[in-house]
Amino acid sequence: MREVPLTEASVGDKIRLEIEGREYIGILMPHHRFSGDDTITLKLENGYNIGLKVAEGTMVKLLESDVDRVESTLDIPEVEEDKPNISIIGTGGTIASYVEYGTGAVHPAETAAEILYSNPEIAVRCDPKVDIILSKLSEDITPKDWVTIADAVLEELNSGAEGVVVAHGTDTMGYTAAALSFLLDQVPKPVVLVGSQRSSDRPSSDAHLNLLAAIDVAKSNTRGVYVVMHETIDDKRCAVHHGTKVRKMHTSRRDAFKSINREQAGWVEPLDNGLDLKGLPEKEEKVATRMGSIEPEVALVYVTPALTEEDLQYAGKKKGIVLVGTGLGHMRSELISTLKEIITDGTPVVMTSQCLYGTVNCYVYTNGRKLLEAGVIPCGDMLPETALVKLMWALTIIGQDVKETMITDAAGEISNRRME
Repeated sequence: MREVPLTEASVGDKIRLEIEGREYIGILMPHHRFSGDDTITLKLENGYNIGLKVAEGTMVKLLESDVDRVESTLDIPEVEEDKPNISIIGTGGTIASYVEYGTGAVHPAETAAEILYSNPEIAVRCDPKVDIILSKLSEDITPKDWVTIADAVLEELNSGAEGVVVAHGTDTMGYTAAALSFLLDQVPKPVVLVGSQRSSDRPSSDAHLNLLAAIDVAKSNTRGVYVVMHETIDDKRCAVHHGTKVRKMHTSRRDAFKSINREQAGWVEPLDNGLDLKGLPEKEEKVATRMGSIEPEVALVYVTPALTEEDLQYAGKKKGIVLVGTGLGHMRSELISTLKEIITDGTPVVMTSQCLYGTVNCYVYTNGRKLLEAGVIPCGDMLPETALVKLMWALTIIGQDVKETMITDAAGEISNRRME
């Protein structure tokens, strides 16, 4: 053990330093591109990363040098014979990443070898093919990207894949799931979106279990678009959600995703070989096709007591409006005439509810009836974000009436029976 300037320590070195009377021991991590020049990242002995602000000239005690450590290698297990071909499409996030144990750094997996290195159990489950088509944070995904992902899924399915896993950041995964549900018309095999709430270098990460569960669903004898994430906070079971009926309901919990207005599609216990998909439709041997595209110029307007006529007129410049109304699907009566003008000018307006659970019903109260008379299209029990994506999609379907498309169930987004 020797004392050296921090500037002489290398990534992967185990160091000890003292800041404001407090001692820190850990492995020096690569500099984060969002961190300042005076900030370092240290992986503590408990596995968590911590950012520390350091002064110029800081001295550290070098406990173990990276050059003295045994270099880690990708010890890749062989794929067992006669396993189903499963394609893993990466779009960003940490779900399809692996940890380099020499330094503790997290790297995006770009090959099947790296996926297998991080998750060797995959070799028992399938023969994976990995394609990283995007490298975006979840919040940076755009409607254009939905079409890119849909086309990549189609290419894999029509090239022999038995199922496709889409690794995706969690924040906007519900939007992408809805988009794929509409774009992949009657998809004949399983398409499974999966993410992780906590990165793969954390002891509490949900990435490994979620990925194994997603693969189990992707290789199953079902078809459709699904989201697979932790069902509870423990590491045993993952929930399978329908792509148009799922929502992220917590910022950080591992069981953040819930099915809304519909029972979840099933569950997976990948470590115990448990799988229950509750009689979902079976696979079909046919060519997978895309229906329509995405029109991004659609506004999502949250109806509040502060909503103004000017707000609606601004939204009316778009090619469609999704209203997130109060209660059964309401808005202030004095705004309805403005809404009617927008609809008369050819802009479709649909109504959802802020309540999430339950359904829009514009026949109960006077303002609801006035909204119907103005031409507002009620969206039943659709989630606001699902209605947004569906309207974006409906506007591109040539030869179909937008209203008729919006009120007709296309991908399980409208429930005939609602959960109480």
